[in-house]
Amino acid sequence: MAIPLFNDLKTSTPQLSVGIMSADLMRLDESVKTLASCGVKLLHFDVMDGHFCPQLTAGPFFVKGIKTAGLLKDVHLLVENPLQLIPDFAAAGADIITVHAESGHHVRRALQLITEQKNANDPHRGILRGIALNPGTPLEAAVPLLDEADIVFLVAVNPGFPKQRFIEATAGRFNELKTMTGKLPDRPLLGIDGGITRDTIAMVGSLSADIIVSGSAIFEGGRIQENLEFMQKILHRG
Repeated sequence: MAIPLFNDLKTSTPQLSVGIMSADLMRLDESVKTLASCGVKLLHFDVMDGHFCPQLTAGPFFVKGIKTAGLLKDVHLLVENPLQLIPDFAAAGADIITVHAESGHHVRRALQLITEQKNANDPHRGILRGIALNPGTPLEAAVPLLDEADIVFLVAVNPGFPKQRFIEATAGRFNELKTMTGKLPDRPLLGIDGGITRDTIAMVGSLSADIIVSGSAIFEGGRIQENLEFMQKILHRG
């Protein structure tokens, strides 16, 4: 865990990573500036290929084109066989690249490839490696990959299907993951992604996740600042 970015995030958790694909795409610059002014550090990009999950979303050109106002680009590859895409997203300015444990036969190599890429924003910053697990994937699937991962995300919905509720079993899985990784000499950061709303943020906050990904709930009603302040207050209370 020698990447400077890892230590920067570790000392400032919990962090909200805000899903920019849920923003008003005609007012992206304005939305990003509002997020930055409210203390958000991570901008989350859900990259879907229409095969790994039903939706088809953004590619490297979209990620590169977003002016982040200093926010870090947190790129979540919900794609099959991510190996060929990793260099393109690194070149597009990704600060975090997450691949799925279910995405192919060479997931470990994908994580290693992320390590080999230079951060296009700052070559000294490095790129963090994330591994994500779908709700139906046993936690044991992450074990052979933990020594190559800086972040482990549990996905709390079935990715690619809109308007899903947070899967309650994720809480128990997350506690098991904390126990599993707590024994490691270098514990990765732990995150939860999916179904994070005003109704679930208190429960998710009680799990002490390092990174919490939320999209539509942040932009609901166009009240970005109000929604952020509500969630941040709960996450940082006490």
